[in-house]
Amino acid sequence: MTVAPLGLVIFDVDGTLVDSQHDIVAAMAAAFDAVQVPPPSRAEVLGIVGLSLDVAMATLAPTLGAGDHARMVVAYKSAYMDLRAQAGVAESSPLYPGARAALEALRARDDVLLGVATGKSKRGLDKLVEGHGLHGMFQTLQCADFHPSKPHPSMLLTALAETGVDADRAVMVGDTSFDMDMAQAAGIAGIGVGWGYHDRSRLSGARHVIDRFEALPDVLDEIWGVPA
Repeated sequence: MTVAPLGLVIFDVDGTLVDSQHDIVAAMAAAFDAVQVPPPSRAEVLGIVGLSLDVAMATLAPTLGAGDHARMVVAYKSAYMDLRAQAGVAESSPLYPGARAALEALRARDDVLLGVATGKSKRGLDKLVEGHGLHGMFQTLQCADFHPSKPHPSMLLTALAETGVDADRAVMVGDTSFDMDMAQAAGIAGIGVGWGYHDRSRLSGARHVIDRFEALPDVLDEIWGVPA
């Protein structure tokens, strides 16, 4: 029996593992209120999920200056933390159906390591991991504090370096075009999810698109090949 080399499955967070859209939209409204500008639509806000906050603000409010963008980032973070504290992580950012079971099943495999690449801050990611009891689940955690915004490949290249996994044995699972473009830039396969914040039409860079977590193992076997 051939032993397969280690594979690395890297997950986006918002829109992929958890549904945090209510708090994201509400926090963005607070950010725009801080600079007395009407907020964008829900669709526009969800369209930038995954970008680092500084890039997101510049994208949503291109006519404002850097000072206003900085104030918006501060207001967004404050509002998001308040909303999370009021409701608790499990309610404000619930796991999507099948997410926990999929993570646990992959974590139990001897040939798979798990990772995260998210536009969240380290503090936000730590709170999410704590709130959902996911300590020890991931071998590499990459977040916005230490990398350029998606779709720059820095997060994924660092994840590969930390785990020692080759690019052809890694996949990026995400719901946005930013995730798929990041995967392509890093030379790894992208797996899009159909339940997230970007329409399927924007996931053209994905090797595969799945509509439920239960489909992920078969897609991994197809990408990596099943050991004889």
